[in-house]
Amino acid sequence: MSINCGASHKEGKKWKNLGQLRRMSLYPCWLVLLSISLEVWAVPIERKAAPQEAHLPQEDKQEDNADTGLYYDRYLREVIEVLETDPHFREKLQTANTEDIKNGRLSKELDLVGHHVRTRLDELKRQEVSRLRMLLKAKLDSTNTQSLQMDHASLLKQFEHLDPHNQNTFEAKDLELLISTATKDLENYDVERHEEFKRYEMLKEHERREYLKGLDQEKREREERRMDELKEKHRKHPKVNAPGSVAQLREVWEETDGLDPTEFNPKTFFKLHDTNGDGLLDEQELEALFAKELEKVYDPKNEEDDMMEMEEERLRMREHVMKNVDVNQDRLVSLEEFLKSTDKKEFNNAKEWDTLDDTKPVFTEEELKGFETELRTKEEELGRRAESLRQEQDLLKERGKALEAQRREYQQAVIEMSQRKEKQAVQGQPPTGPNGELQFHQEIQKLEDQGAKAPVEQEVQEAHNNLPAEPPQNLPIHNN
Repeated sequence: MSINCGASHKEGKKWKNLGQLRRMSLYPCWLVLLSISLEVWAVPIERKAAPQEAHLPQEDKQEDNADTGLYYDRYLREVIEVLETDPHFREKLQTANTEDIKNGRLSKELDLVGHHVRTRLDELKRQEVSRLRMLLKAKLDSTNTQSLQMDHASLLKQFEHLDPHNQNTFEAKDLELLISTATKDLENYDVERHEEFKRYEMLKEHERREYLKGLDQEKREREERRMDELKEKHRKHPKVNAPGSVAQLREVWEETDGLDPTEFNPKTFFKLHDTNGDGLLDEQELEALFAKELEKVYDPKNEEDDMMEMEEERLRMREHVMKNVDVNQDRLVSLEEFLKSTDKKEFNNAKEWDTLDDTKPVFTEEELKGFETELRTKEEELGRRAESLRQEQDLLKERGKALEAQRREYQQAVIEMSQRKEKQAVQGQPPTGPNGELQFHQEIQKLEDQGAKAPVEQEVQEAHNNLPAEPPQNLPIHNN
């Protein structure tokens, strides 16, 4: 993903509920897969559901079924749903380990699923191929590229989540590609988010400098002082506990859970915040634990607090916990891992958390200069395109004016012809053409042509009939 250079602070809304990106609670085993954990199914920890859970609104129950953000998300979900209906595949998945899923051995079990499952998977793949073809054609059409004889197989190679050489049936290779591509894409997501945030910060600094540059000295100094005051105000916030420390968890235990801080129990805490009851804390469940700490630093009502920075802070906190607690690096925290982390020295003696303001800038001056060069290049390109469009618009206007003048000329000719006909009708004159010549009806002209020709032919025929059969012989000679 990339940030639009014209994006505003409102873009921060796109980053909300980021933890839902990797969570699919409808199917716990595939939740693990899409969460990059690639773990086997775990037996849920027994706990009694709160009374209000049975009466949750339908819309609240569906919140966990969040879009993964992948461009093939729907296809991925539908494949998962179909595979979950096969008892054999479901059983194999329960006994599979991380390596079985990663190296594709689980994909080979596809050959043993039921016929109706394979038929439905074939149909899903054909629908996905058709969808991708439409996307490719739309892309080519938008760039004015000739696409009448395009090679779909070659073009489909740019989509890594399916086998482009077999576009009709869903095979083991398709499942293997789907798993590996989703794994890679989700693993790279955090890296892309950090890069996106860096570009956002560089854009914000660029706009700040450009704004100050356009002011006179007195206004510039006054505005700089105001900005410095806002920064200082933002820095004056309560102490932020290190995420995953006993101080941070106790605060959640007391203020969010409403329990006695002296009775803090890590195992009970884990069960309380394993909201989907799968025996694991996923990234969404972990990020929910940081809300209190983030509220100390960021308030959407304050001008000095940037919500995009808050989401970056949330990501940093989650990565910190994963680094110290997630021993097997499956991007999920099991109960065993969680309890082991509470035995570490850092758990009880953690330092205060350094926020973004306390760390080094996310970009260097050299990176900012490169970013500004990129912006200028894009602005110049947009300027050239705008000038080209303006010239095309002027040309269209001129053509429109010429067509309008021609239309008026035709209208005037029609009016004049109509007036001439009306005048001739009043005077009893035969109608005339555009150049004043007389006009005749087709039937009259035909009759006149036939009438001029018939008498001549008749006279010739009568003269021929009156001739003698043979010329007279030995006529007398008359002498004068």
